[in-house]
Parts: sequence; structure tokens; C-alpha cells
Amino acid sequence: MPIPQKITKFLEKNKAKYEIIKHRTVYTAFDKAATLRVRPNLIGKTLVVKSDRDLAIVLILANKNLDKNKFRKIAKAKKADFASEKLIKNKIGGVKVGAIPPFGDLWKLPTFMDRGLFKNPKIIINSGDYNFSIKITPANLKKLIPNLTIGNFSKSRR
Repeated sequence: MPIPQKITKFLEKNKAKYEIIKHRTVYTAFDKAATLRVRPNLIGKTLVVKSDRDLAIVLILANKNLDKNKFRKIAKAKKADFASEKLIKNKIGGVKVGAIPPFGDLWKLPTFMDRGLFKNPKIIINSGDYNFSIKITPANLKKLIPNLTIGNFSKSRR
């Protein structure tokens, strides 16, 4: 089964306009960019962040890093750090760790999207599987996530 049923049902229920892209197995956003022969700034990288006591889904460009200080301010949190794999497995089911799509509403988690993603006409995001991705416009992605918070919380990679 290519994309987890939970994800395809979510996309179809919300009448999303998207395209499925099949590719070789990849575990990182940079590998995905290389495999698909696209610039890393066209790939959305999903991060799971633990802010205070809650988890959050964060989407930034693959060629950026999370600026935890900026994120904390936007999330109105005292602390923010990457969630452990164990915590992710316990809270986010039905998808593969490392291939989590940025649909926080599916797991009742807040979703944050970096403003830089809106500079692209289309972006490629995780689908829940290491061999498939979703190509979607940032505007369509925004429609899919009613509780989306948009802000500037990424920084250049060193």
C-alpha cells in the first residue's frame, strides 16, 4: 500500500488538489530532493517538536533549520525541542516515523508552517511512507489545515 489510508482519506474528504509522486526509499528531505532532482527549497521538511508539554507538527523548507527561539515565541512556549522517536511513535500513529505528513489535525496536534514555503508555486511534502510524496500548492495545504499557524521560524543551514 503506497500512502497510508488515513492520509488518502483525509485528502479525499477535504477535496484536496494534489499529486502523488513515487520515488526510491528516502529518509531525509535532502535525499528526497536529490532523488527527485529538485532544489531542496521545494521540499517541505516535517519536524515534530515538543513545546512545553505538547507536541506540534512544524513544516519548514528542506534547506533550512528550525530556529527554536523564534518558534518558541510564535508557539508561546517556554521550551521547544525535537520530540524523541519513542514519543513520536506513541502519539502519531498510522504513518512511518520520518515520513510524517504535516497534517497535525489528524492527531489533534497544532501545525506550524514557515512562511518561506509560500514562495514556491508547489511544494513536495511527506505522505506517511518513505517511497511516496505529495506535491501540493502551499495555498491548498493551508486550506487542509484549519488550525495552521504561519510564521517565520526557520534559519539558514550552516
